[in-house]
Amino acid sequence: MFGYLNKCIDGCLARRKIDRTRLVTKDGRCNIEYGNIKYSNHLSLLADFWTTFVEIRWRFVLLIFIASFTLSWFLFGLMWYWIARSNGDLPWQNPKLDHSPCIDNILGMTSAFLYSLETQTTIGYGGRSVTHNCPGAVALLIIQSLLGAIINCFMCGVILSKISLPKKRAKTISFSEMAVISPKNGSLCLSMRVANLRKTLMIGSQIYGKLLRTTNLPDGETIIMDQVNIDFIVDAGKDNLFFVCPLMLYHMIDKSSPFFEMSVDTLHKQDFELVVFLDGTAESTSSACQVRTSFIPQEIMWGYNFQPIISRNKEGKYRVDFSNFSKVVPVATAHCAYCYHNIKGHHHHSRDGHDNQGFDVINIDDPPSVTKM
Repeated sequence: MFGYLNKCIDGCLARRKIDRTRLVTKDGRCNIEYGNIKYSNHLSLLADFWTTFVEIRWRFVLLIFIASFTLSWFLFGLMWYWIARSNGDLPWQNPKLDHSPCIDNILGMTSAFLYSLETQTTIGYGGRSVTHNCPGAVALLIIQSLLGAIINCFMCGVILSKISLPKKRAKTISFSEMAVISPKNGSLCLSMRVANLRKTLMIGSQIYGKLLRTTNLPDGETIIMDQVNIDFIVDAGKDNLFFVCPLMLYHMIDKSSPFFEMSVDTLHKQDFELVVFLDGTAESTSSACQVRTSFIPQEIMWGYNFQPIISRNKEGKYRVDFSNFSKVVPVATAHCAYCYHNIKGHHHHSRDGHDNQGFDVINIDDPPSVTKM
């Protein structure tokens, strides 16, 4: 039992370490730190206060919601108490029988706070009310009513905006946990799956990728985050995807691909991150959203293919089995892209003495260049 717990703990720590090293997490969050930002740039976040309020966490939104109303009630309660005290309306001031109060039934600070709350929330229980004897009290009543309406509109707008953020729609777009490399339609392809978990479509969907790696230039310059474009094709077409069921994304590994120089033995020794983007417009809300995920070399399996998940039942209705969404099966696959395309030389032989069980032997005329496994 303790061995199983230790194994689970080690696995969790390993996953957390991997998540800290990647730029984009599996759920699309960008893992990057900003330092040495000038003080004036921090003030620019306050200048764009609406976006700042919409993007902060829910716990802070709820704290600001409670604090804004409670503080406004308390401050205006102090003002109502000051008006009542200045006019001699409080019982301990022993007002005369013919005294004309500014506010009826204000007995102390507590009743002044209650009157402030009732005024701003338009409850109006009828026990306390402002009179026409004090113009200052009437003016304060108008100011509090207007300020209360502004606070209501602002906080309701922030909450509705956070609820309807396009990022929430992106949570219902799922990528496969792993990517695979296998033959497809006469080419060696890097493949992955993407699924729309809602029945409403994503309009105008576009899929593309970026390969992030560290590149050392011949002149000695090092590019820490060198971005290489990765093109994907889809079974349903490249443009205007019919995203009603899970789709397969394919990247052809040809001579222009950064994966062309890799092999089954060298893939997991590489240092790169493949970030995949899906841009689209939600059909129900007409809001644009972007879904992101990433794959590191350890999450790319050479010589495997995804299991089929789409079928038809006896009634002819299409059915998607999501239990096989990320499941893979081994398939016969060349050791490297050079082997697959039958290119002489540059073959990546295994240095560790491990055989690729799915290697497909290709017979060519020049026996010395054949890679035997």
